[in-house]
Amino acid sequence: MRFAHFLTFNGRDEPSAAEVAALAALLGQTPGLSEARIYTPAATKDPYLDDGRPPSLVVQSYFAELQALEAAFGKGGALQGLVAPDLLPSQAGVEIVQEALAVRHYPVPDPVFQTPAGVPHCTYLVSYRGPAQDINAWLTHYINHHPPIMARFPGIRQIEICSRLDWCGALPVPVLAHMQRNKVVFDSPEALTAALNSPVRHEMRADFHEFPAYEGGNTHFPMLTRVVVGPAG
Repeated sequence: MRFAHFLTFNGRDEPSAAEVAALAALLGQTPGLSEARIYTPAATKDPYLDDGRPPSLVVQSYFAELQALEAAFGKGGALQGLVAPDLLPSQAGVEIVQEALAVRHYPVPDPVFQTPAGVPHCTYLVSYRGPAQDINAWLTHYINHHPPIMARFPGIRQIEICSRLDWCGALPVPVLAHMQRNKVVFDSPEALTAALNSPVRHEMRADFHEFPAYEGGNTHFPMLTRVVVGPAG
């Protein structure tokens, strides 16, 4: 199991190419960081959902060890610079939130991306705030039922499910505690839209109605995805 930190910027303006490059450089110099993704808004059509404007920017940082994540985001850590005003001027003054979670990956029939080199692929970022009446029952149902359905989406390349985690950090922005986040990944917004409008989406919705009771709702945001540290895809 790995660990992931999400830093979410809820602004109106996307970062510039120069800002993305500076962000990638900072991430690439971080001790213990194994992979990183930069997400910016995409446009798709889901027959069931429209959660409005996506975040202007999400940064997902992966670590093999929880202690490495805590060191990167702790006092004096390498990733304190993620919220420095001069790194991302387009995000100045916007709401910024963070959280860290434990990561699970699930197999898909064809994980090989067809996206040309240098072209972002597309991720559906999903979150469930919670709480659930019985978190063990909720996660057990979700993990046992949802990934096998997700894996039948046409063109799916990755499935990832993240669950809540107690951790230490010193980044000076609010800390969220979603009971779960997950993502499904495709070659492009068009490929994601095709999957969301396939019969599999109706299976997903039917299983959603079988979830054990929980509060807080959920959000689904399509995001262009740039791999800036770690293996492509």
